[in-house]
Amino acid sequence: MTSPHRRRLAPRVWLGAVAYLTYLAVFYGVWIANGIDYPRIGDNADTLWKWYVAPTLAGAVVISIIVTVYGWWRPALFEERKRMPKWAWAFPVILVAVTLANLLLGDTSRFTPTMWLLLAAGSLLVGFNEELLTRGQLIVALRSRFGELGVWFFSTLLFGLLHLPNTIFGTGPLGVSQVFITFVIGSALYLLRRVSGTLIAAMALHALWDFSSFAANTGLIPVIGLPISAAAMIAVIIWTRKESNADKTPADTESPREPRQER
Repeated sequence: MTSPHRRRLAPRVWLGAVAYLTYLAVFYGVWIANGIDYPRIGDNADTLWKWYVAPTLAGAVVISIIVTVYGWWRPALFEERKRMPKWAWAFPVILVAVTLANLLLGDTSRFTPTMWLLLAAGSLLVGFNEELLTRGQLIVALRSRFGELGVWFFSTLLFGLLHLPNTIFGTGPLGVSQVFITFVIGSALYLLRRVSGTLIAAMALHALWDFSSFAANTGLIPVIGLPISAAAMIAVIIWTRKESNADKTPADTESPREPRQER
């Protein structure tokens, strides 16, 4: 009898790469078609729709179709490895508090009801898309070849590089720093997947982070959020390094097999 959770395609790194590149082509294709000017995304309802909701909506359709074809929904959304210790919850809890404080203390008076709705929709789509793309299906693919330290590093690196094209869409050379910033934040989101046991938690925090960042700027996110994310990254490195070492089974430590007796 076939299991309802059986994967249609065996995880392979190249399949994860195909999904990643296809998503990039669709998302940035919509941006180009709509004449993106990155620094002006949150200017008004029109720019939020054209440059935030429309590309992420198209991306959501594409990545959902790909993951369905691959048959990877369950391993992408639900963690199959041992959860990180409960103390690791401290990092995402602080990040949630920082994003909420940023919203409450920041000046959001320029936002109309329509803008709030579009911002919420776009942020939810970003959280869904980018997490499913990099810390979902890509983690499934990378685990077919790498130890968990490599899985964390390459999935998080590709999450950072996902934002590199912003340099040609309006941020300029300073946009390169966004790659390093998102790498750090991505490590905290990887930690949340591992400690919660589900990618859905990381999707929610990612959406809240983007929503808060676009809506207001009090300085709390860079001043407090980034150092906390960096601390989470250190915890991830230590934890995944131990996991990778534990997963290795050196040949010289295996129990020697007794020679088969002839009858």
